[in-house]
Amino acid sequence: MRGGGGGGGHPGFRPVDTEAQRRANAEAPEIPNLGRRVVALFRPYKWSILITGVLVVAGAGIAVIPPLLVQRVFDDALFPVDGSAPDLSLLWKLVLAMIALFLLSAAVGVVQTWLTSTVGNRVTGDLRVKLFDHLQSMELGFFTRTKTGVIQSRLQNDVGGVSGVLTNTVTSILGNTVTVVASLVAMILIDWRLTIIAVVLMPFLILVQRRVGQVRARIAGETQESLSELTAITQETLSVSGILLSKSFNRQRTESARYADENINQVRLQVRRAMSGQGFFAVVQVIMASVPAIIYLVSGYLIGGGTDAITAGTIVAFTTVQARLLMPLMGLMRVSLDLQTSSALFARIFEYLDLVPAIRDAPDAIDVADAPGPLGRIEFRDVRFRYPDAAADARATLQGVSFTAEPGQHVAFVGPSGAGKTTVLYLTPRLYEASGGSVLFAGEDVRRLTQESIVDNVGIVSQETYLFHATIRENLRYAKPDATDAEVEAACRAANIHHVIERFEKGYDTVVGERGYRLSGGEKQRIAIARVLLKDPPVLLLDEATSALDTVSERVVQEALDAAARGRTTLSIAHRLSTVIAADVIHVVEAGRIVESGTHASLLAAGGLYSELAAQQLATTRILEAEDAEPPADHPDRRADTPPDTPVVTPEEVLAAGRGSVGDPKWRAD
Repeated sequence: MRGGGGGGGHPGFRPVDTEAQRRANAEAPEIPNLGRRVVALFRPYKWSILITGVLVVAGAGIAVIPPLLVQRVFDDALFPVDGSAPDLSLLWKLVLAMIALFLLSAAVGVVQTWLTSTVGNRVTGDLRVKLFDHLQSMELGFFTRTKTGVIQSRLQNDVGGVSGVLTNTVTSILGNTVTVVASLVAMILIDWRLTIIAVVLMPFLILVQRRVGQVRARIAGETQESLSELTAITQETLSVSGILLSKSFNRQRTESARYADENINQVRLQVRRAMSGQGFFAVVQVIMASVPAIIYLVSGYLIGGGTDAITAGTIVAFTTVQARLLMPLMGLMRVSLDLQTSSALFARIFEYLDLVPAIRDAPDAIDVADAPGPLGRIEFRDVRFRYPDAAADARATLQGVSFTAEPGQHVAFVGPSGAGKTTVLYLTPRLYEASGGSVLFAGEDVRRLTQESIVDNVGIVSQETYLFHATIRENLRYAKPDATDAEVEAACRAANIHHVIERFEKGYDTVVGERGYRLSGGEKQRIAIARVLLKDPPVLLLDEATSALDTVSERVVQEALDAAARGRTTLSIAHRLSTVIAADVIHVVEAGRIVESGTHASLLAAGGLYSELAAQQLATTRILEAEDAEPPADHPDRRADTPPDTPVVTPEEVLAAGRGSVGDPKWRAD
């Protein structure tokens, strides 16, 4: 957020750096020790993986025994080599042994599937939570320069894209490897000559598989980039603000067309991803399926040549084992391809996990409670600030700003849009880091304080009120989860909103809708004030909290703000000078500098920039006569938030009745 106006991208319009962002997403970053870091994700579940490994080895070993029994069924039970009658007793034993092995293999498979599914999904969940938690620690500037859809894509699409690998890779590699090795051993034991014929093409298949994997990895990166763009379009255009914008400009068809175009690209990439390697696997399948026919042909020549080592049982057992070799061999190749494909997704995930927050606590950071100065005292000493992504030749946002706000004092900042007022507010709780100079909170440099302790002592009411799609009560308790109903109601009374909430059919259990769109601007703003009052901080930051409201709503909200500011150190930004007339000190900010300071009266008398700003608002606000004007008459029947027959309660009366429930900390000046 820059200056006083904030800003941000508008739904339907791409930022100027979109193409650069698309290229950055499509090109997977190089992550050192990527494989080792992926393996480390499984470390907390090593015992479950060990048990799974034992079951996999056991299951794979069991699976190759039946073909060996088949050889005995043919050569010893059904067609004894000595030409005698079938041995039915041996046949019963062999058949029962085979059925028992099938049952045991099935049971092992069920337990193995449960374990692998549990471990894999937990690792996926851990990775998603770890990524979300790390993003929570990033500085505010990261989110102002990164599209929300891109962040959502990393959390949902990328993590979801690797979930199958995390769930099945370990068991697939281990199980298929054991099966392949055991099958090869069994084939060698049955007939080494036939084994050579069966595996002669494997090296060629492995080389082709590597090439296919590289192609699939590239397509996977393009597919995830396209998914990221689809997510960004969805987030931008299907939010309440996005829908309102597209409808107001009649751009629904344009947005649908933009989504459809990207969706076509996504479909094309998904088809390419699905088909890449299919020709290779078709060739592998044909080759492996043709091996038995070749074995029959070779066996015929061997038998015709007088070799008595090849029997019917040998041929049947060998082809049975060789058939069992097909699926695990293809499974290993698919896992190898999946690993190559997923490497791009893992790299994108770890790229975000490797981001280092620009604002971090110092190793020896202390709590605000241990700071030397009085709680509520804020001081800027020659503070300079430049946004990290600003052009090298651009003017710094703040240039040598110095001021002091004493506990309980109301300090206001006014000035042209973009002068740096909002930046001053955001530097106070260290949402941004000063480029030079010092910001002191309670007498200590904010870089020597823990971020949590600073934020715990600051309440922010911004121009854009953000409410969750939840009940009013849940939105209020976001500030204090353990707040009682009495505390919630007391905060709402002090914010001049309790009587409005009571008139709703469900009262405090009313769902406000996405971003609070079911409420008016004044109602949302007063709920935001009540939320801050429930937090009960000693420092209050007001960022143009009434600039978007109509005159009646502004008056009601301003009354609530005045009540909230009593006894707290308050830093406020205002475009309407009428809202800061009563401030103890008014600082006029221009081009990143404080050019004037004083009270309303002294600044008017000085005839500087403040006087010019006041003159510009004279026609609508009559601010020059505000001090001498009669107080406006209060007409209950004209107040937007009060029933005609309801007596108007002043903020002082509400405060006197409800302050005890909100809290009465020692730092209050009154």
